[in-house]
Amino acid sequence: MKKIDLKEIEKVEIRDIWEHEGTEFTPWLAKEDNIKLLSKAIGIELIVEAREKDVGPFSADILCKDEASGNWVLIENQLEKTDHKHLGQLLTYATGLNAATIIWVAAKFHEEHRATLDWLNKITGEDYNFFGVQIEVLKIGESMAPRFDIISKPNNWYKKVSTAAQKIDTENLSDTKIKQLAFWERLTSKLREREETPLTTRKPRPQHWHTFASGVSGIGVHAVFNARDNRLVAELYIVDDQKIFEILEKDKDKIEKEFGEKFLWEPLPHRVASRIKIVKENSFFEKEEKWDEYVEWLIEKLEKIYFVFNKRLKNLE
Repeated sequence: MKKIDLKEIEKVEIRDIWEHEGTEFTPWLAKEDNIKLLSKAIGIELIVEAREKDVGPFSADILCKDEASGNWVLIENQLEKTDHKHLGQLLTYATGLNAATIIWVAAKFHEEHRATLDWLNKITGEDYNFFGVQIEVLKIGESMAPRFDIISKPNNWYKKVSTAAQKIDTENLSDTKIKQLAFWERLTSKLREREETPLTTRKPRPQHWHTFASGVSGIGVHAVFNARDNRLVAELYIVDDQKIFEILEKDKDKIEKEFGEKFLWEPLPHRVASRIKIVKENSFFEKEEKWDEYVEWLIEKLEKIYFVFNKRLKNLE
């Protein structure tokens, strides 16, 4: 009989892994591979849009988008037992950011706080969802892994998620929406055929844009098909961080030389995001016979944007 070497599972103190909540744990959770673990636990595909988002005198930890619905998702972190202060903060943030889903991640939940989340799920409408998520770190031999346990969730949550997904797939779409969905499906299909690409495919949606991760939270690589102005756009999309845009713009000449073309630099000081983009004019959405050409152009530009900016963005983290 083959001998199997079984290791004992040990729980590790959270503060032994992440000493500081804001400077260590929150950046760790906001990374793409780690937010996927939380996404899997709660059944929502989360896309990180911003970290330390200002709400009045406070600063919310992580702001995400629910990829399926497009709704805002707020994550509040607490590497200790839950307390009234954090409960009040997350409700303040949810109101200020108009978040539809609120996720409270903590090392341990007091029973009264779990009961409060259950009560909020009971009295609020279906458009609002509250999660209590307890994080643990487990050690097996020399390896360690995080685990997210759901302490509180909306009533009939998994049924609601399934129903919502089905509705998105089967709802009556306009002709334009059907064509938008078909275009992004063609793009993602081409990407899956490539042996190597830095672009992680996401489920296409019937809208005029499609997003890819840049490898840095709060920053995306976006494709846009503007049918009204007959323009294709490949861009770096920087959410709520003017400082990063300004740092990159100072390196503008080197960036454009490496990319091989001039970018349009749009700081957009009065908007939620800044953009650095390349545009293909005279791109006609209704000419489906040209779609393959448009898809190839987008893939080429998006991959180059990723490679040119990713290393610079990593150095800014």
